[in-house]
Amino acid sequence: MAGYGDASQKVDYVFKVVLIGDSAVGKSQILARFARDEFSLDSKATIGVEFQTRTLVIQHKSVKAQIWDTAGQERYRAVTSAYYRGAVGALLVYDITKRQTFEHIPRWLEELRGHADKNIVIMLVGNKIDLEEQRAVATEDAKEFAEKEGLFFLETSALESTNVETAFNTVLNEIFSIVNKKTLAASDEQTNGNPAPAAGKSILVPGPGQVIPEKKGMCCSS
Repeated sequence: MAGYGDASQKVDYVFKVVLIGDSAVGKSQILARFARDEFSLDSKATIGVEFQTRTLVIQHKSVKAQIWDTAGQERYRAVTSAYYRGAVGALLVYDITKRQTFEHIPRWLEELRGHADKNIVIMLVGNKIDLEEQRAVATEDAKEFAEKEGLFFLETSALESTNVETAFNTVLNEIFSIVNKKTLAASDEQTNGNPAPAAGKSILVPGPGQVIPEKKGMCCSS
């Protein structure tokens, strides 16, 4: 596992976002494009779990996105409970050229909702739109499913860097919005005699929009 980002930068929030979906839909390529603006044509299958980070500024706050990627093969499904723990966002990825990867999305969504916070922000992602001539999943089919399930939806190309940034930014901005509402609600309660949080500290918001405070030397086990 490797983390990327400026360790010296003050971080206000850390948001854990998970990538899920079948094997070979391009999850690792989407992660590499977002975290390092890279794409490798000979990418190998992910074994187990890895994560990378990227720090962004949202409404003048420093937000570290900690993006987790796991193999989609059945034999690695044992990592699920630890993998989903603390996640506040998810990208649910399928390959627009492989109908079966889209047909498996309801199962992945059920697993996600079974393990993660019920208010997790979820983006349905149809990857590989650079292979439009091989399309096997109509945009309308995916859009209809996303609307029915209350998910965000975008089609991407990790190869051409299309909509990858937008997909992550949409999820992270939505999480930030949820957290901000919680923080404002918490500050309102201070009028009842509750102490204000110390300046510069991340606020742990339980339940919906949970934030994982940044810790020095933070590491994760697969």
